Amino acid sequence: MIIDTHCHIYNSEMENAEEIIKETLKEDIIIILNGTDPKSNEEVLKLSQSYENVYAALGYFYTFADEIRDEDILLLDNQLENDKVIAVGEIGLDYYKGKENRNKQIELFEKMLSLAEKHELPVIVHSRKAMQDTYDIIKKHDTIGSMHSYQGSAEMAREFIKLGFYMGIGGTVTHTNNKKTRKMLNEIGIEHILLETDSPYLPPEEKRGEMNTPLNIKYIIKKIAEELNIEESEVIEITAENTKRLFKI
Repeated sequence: MIIDTHCHIYNSEMENAEEIIKETLKEDIIIILNGTDPKSNEEVLKLSQSYENVYAALGYFYTFADEIRDEDILLLDNQLENDKVIAVGEIGLDYYKGKENRNKQIELFEKMLSLAEKHELPVIVHSRKAMQDTYDIIKKHDTIGSMHSYQGSAEMAREFIKLGFYMGIGGTVTHTNNKKTRKMLNEIGIEHILLETDSPYLPPEEKRGEMNTPLNIKYIIKKIAEELNIEESEVIEITAENTKRLFKI
């Protein structure tokens, strides 16, 4: 059982979303679709209800921190009651392009974590150039989850692991110049890793310049197995168990 814990396969991101989902399911790959705003959350929820091995993570992304209103929070609160929703995500902080709305991002992130606590759901967290703030905020909440496309150090990964988090590893682990992620992977081991593609973004080295899909998860599995000197079947088995344990699927 291969599980892609993070992708954005829905119509507002690509024209052939359902075709890709059907191709993925034929290969026995389970997928967790991540919404980021009211529109994509609705799409994700509908798709998860249409396919047995498609699950939904719903949340509001940092890019919408200036737009989300109280009625949007209430809408999400209600959507999280759905049986196919297994996490609050994609949520988090991103200071890469500037910190102009830092306080708004933090306010929204706090609200998302509070909703996760209320519904007893794990979270899927994006953190870019904001790792310490992300950690400090999460530590104040009773939540567990996944650090999506984790790019931090092994030392910080261990701190998140203490809080009940797993590190999401995607296509960037295959990128030639990404020694940091491979070093982190070797230091923390497979027991705290989840597989993800972030499709249609972040394709592996072998598919650079192409639209990413969950089918490319095989390259991620191969690279992790090579780095840890274990069989690909072991990567698949352990990451699937990690995923089922975290998301209760």
